[in-house]
Formats: sequence, structure tokens, C-alpha cells
Amino acid sequence: MRRSALSIFLIAFVLLFSLGGCATVQEARGVGPGAKLDPWESWNRKVFAFNEGLDEHFLKPIATGYTKVVPQFVRRGVNNFFSNAADAWSVVNNILQGKGEPASQDFARVLTNTVFGFLGVLDIASEMGLEHHYEDFGQTLGRWGFGAGAYVVWPVLGPSSVRDSIALPADRWFASPAVYINDGRWAAGISALQLVNTRANLLGASALLNDIALDKYSFVRDAYLQRRRSLVYDGDAPPTPDPADSPDEPASVPAGSPVPAAPASAPAAPSAPASAASAP
Repeated sequence: MRRSALSIFLIAFVLLFSLGGCATVQEARGVGPGAKLDPWESWNRKVFAFNEGLDEHFLKPIATGYTKVVPQFVRRGVNNFFSNAADAWSVVNNILQGKGEPASQDFARVLTNTVFGFLGVLDIASEMGLEHHYEDFGQTLGRWGFGAGAYVVWPVLGPSSVRDSIALPADRWFASPAVYINDGRWAAGISALQLVNTRANLLGASALLNDIALDKYSFVRDAYLQRRRSLVYDGDAPPTPDPADSPDEPASVPAGSPVPAAPASAPAAPSAPASAASAP
């Protein structure tokens, strides 16, 4: 199973290198920042509706019961455990992006929490002032120059993009503690717990989203694309090019400015024939 997953990831990675150059799409003006990044909107909306129904009738009730039954300190330990595995994957991606200091800090976090925090259940590193620098492979590809590509919604997995979809197998595989467990039943149980824990952490955000979003699909799409762009550039994303600034458009003349005279070398307009002047 591990070999097949790694093979799929490697094939997808090669495809990205061959197609990534044509994946970037310009953002739209006046119709939402993600509109032109969503050429498959009709299909995406159907998948989004399916995910909403699955969440409403299955994931959300389980996550709600999880928060009610499991004490908060236990849920915090579970969350720390999964975050520790994500920190280990962040070390790799920080190195791939050439970020030495964040990589060393994340490595120190993983080492500290794994040894002294019972495999990450206790977040000792944060108490020591070691900052968290989460990076995934989708962000790494973005730093390498690959555009986000078209927006896509996957069943169960939710919002993504062409670039993040290529990175998804690696991010899902290497950022999960289940990858280190050989027993299939334990690995499946940990993966299920990770899914429920993630959904439980989003209960408050989803409730707020239902209250404020007129079009939930567009809101989620635009928020996802903007957040991912910000993460790729570490919160300092360059401004998106504005088509209004295109050099092909003539520059407007400010009001009150003198109109330049015609060049002296311009030929004079031909005079009207005499016969035309005497016409009735």
C-alpha cells in the first residue's frame, strides 16, 4: 500500500513538472477574486453540495459527539500528537524551500515534543518558546514557482487547486502518524481519529460561516485561494497584476492639460475642389 501511494505521488509530481507552467490563471475583476480560477465551477458546486450533505449527516454529528464525550485536555493531547507529525513534515518542506532557521526550529520542536512530550501529546516546545512554522508540499511547489492552477473540490477532502491536488498524496501521507504504523487496523483507526479531530476543531468556524455567507461555495473558494496564496509567500504576497495597468491601454490625459499640437511635418489637409465649393 505504501509503495502504491508513493508511486502515485511520483507520477503526479512528474505530471506537475510537465504541466505546471500552464496552470496559472489570472484572477477576475469585479466578480470575485476566485471566479476565473474556477473553470469547473458547475462540477465543483455539485461536489461541494455532496460534501455538505456528508458533513451534515455524518462527520459533523460524530465530531460534535466527540467534543461532548472526550474531555478537553484529552482532545488537546490528541491535537498535539497530530501537530507533532505535521511539524516533522514541515521540517522537510522548510529545507526544500531553503528556509534554514524555520527548519531548525521545527526540528527542535519535533525532537523536544517526541522525547519529552510523550510522542507529542504534550507541547513542551511551545512552552520553551519554539515557534511553529507549518509548511506543506503544496506551499513548497508554490515557492518553486508553480501557479495554483484551477480551483477544484474533491469528494470528502474538500477545496483544493491543481497544484495542491498534486501535492495532496504527499501531504496526506507524510503528515500523518499512520504512515509509521505497520498494523493496518491501527493505521486506519488513527486516520479516522485524525479526521474527526480535524472536523471537531472546525465546528466553531463552520457555524460562523453558515451565519455570514450568502453564497457559501464562493466564500469558501475565495477564502481558500487567498489563504493559500498568503501561505506560499509567508503572509507577504505580491499584489495581483491589474489588467487596468496594461501598457496596451492608452493613458488618459488629465483634465486641464494642454492638447499637444500636431507635428510641423504633418501634411496639411487638402483644400476642397472649386467645383465642390460652387455646388448648391
